[in-house]
Amino acid sequence: MKTQSFKSTRLIVLALIAGFFVTIACNKNNSVQGNNQHNAAGSTSVHVFLTDDPSLVFDAVFLDIQKVEIKAEDHDQAEQESEHQGEVDDNDHHGDSAGGWINLSITPGVYDILKFRNGLDTLLGTGNFPTANSLHKIRITLGTNNSVVFNGSSFPLLPKDNDNVVIIKLSDDFGVSNTGQLDFSLDFDASRSIQLHGNRFELDAQVKAFRREKAGSIEGRVLPAAANAVVMAINGSDTSTAKPVREGEFKIVGLKSGTYSVLFHATAGNFQDTTVQNILVADQEDTHLSAITLHP
Repeated sequence: MKTQSFKSTRLIVLALIAGFFVTIACNKNNSVQGNNQHNAAGSTSVHVFLTDDPSLVFDAVFLDIQKVEIKAEDHDQAEQESEHQGEVDDNDHHGDSAGGWINLSITPGVYDILKFRNGLDTLLGTGNFPTANSLHKIRITLGTNNSVVFNGSSFPLLPKDNDNVVIIKLSDDFGVSNTGQLDFSLDFDASRSIQLHGNRFELDAQVKAFRREKAGSIEGRVLPAAANAVVMAINGSDTSTAKPVREGEFKIVGLKSGTYSVLFHATAGNFQDTTVQNILVADQEDTHLSAITLHP
């Protein structure tokens, strides 16, 4: 990897970031067979997968993930937290281990999150929590070895305000599982999470958690490769975006059920954009689109 002056790329990066702050979602319907833990009586196993919202600006985004925890609370604990929400949020953010926090088994280290797109993901952590409880939060602790790569050059990625703790609040979809196993994905929005401040790149992590059985996907193929197309699934004010692989295949996951418009936007050459209307997405289903060819 070569070394390059930061100033020589600053204007390019600013322009690209301004044009491509988008949401990309991608996930792989991997089986977790072989990874299941033996549950103790009255416990539910949890499997957390890592996927990403790949940036259209950077070549790589390396996150140093050192610790992942889940917060599993019973009804009384949840009620007490609701009554003292602000205080509890502050305590959680500063590493308080009380109130239902459980460490997950992970492999600490540096993850290139841009590898996990178009249906790819990786199993990040596993653990167990009491079946009588529900999951309410996830806490990720980052190390100091975070960086981004742009145009072959590496730059440090520094947490905003030196805050290396990321907390994701979960919706009611993360209630008790009837199967004894709860699987969900953490989708890092690389584009919205990284900003240029002065002479440094800052990380203000934006992460969405979703359960696979509560979400659908859209997949297909767009040609030619020379168009360097970006695919956007649009439902009202919600927009999710994918960057296809070289062969043109793409997959957008973590989508709420509903009717979408899918925009194929060419970022190179003189190719014309194309929009496909009225694409239905349902939970637990992959919606397959016919191959799209963009024309000059």
